[in-house]
Amino acid sequence: MTDTISATPKMRTAKFGLGAVVRHRIYPFRGIVFDVDPVFDNTEEWWLAIPEEVRPRKDQPFYHLLAENAESEYVAYVSEQNLVPDTSGEALRHTGIAEVFERDAEGTYRMRSSQAN
Repeated sequence: MTDTISATPKMRTAKFGLGAVVRHRIYPFRGIVFDVDPVFDNTEEWWLAIPEEVRPRKDQPFYHLLAENAESEYVAYVSEQNLVPDTSGEALRHTGIAEVFERDAEGTYRMRSSQAN
């Protein structure tokens, strides 16, 4: 009889929720969270393409962002360790935001009722 040890990783609570406006702690972009993975859920090829000295751990939440920088708008996949709250109060310009979110009078982004399933 052999003993088996459970290799289930400890689940962490995501620091940022849907609609949170965040910015990257190193690179000059910001965005809005539209989905969260509790742990890394992308390809190994994607992960290995990140330079080793800045490659994030896989055992943390990863966020899907409608992101923007000075030149463009895009979708980003970013580890929790590389995100900080964006407290600028500036509205985001990403064209995909209006499809998923609405912004209230206080500037908070909320999921559109048609998206909240």
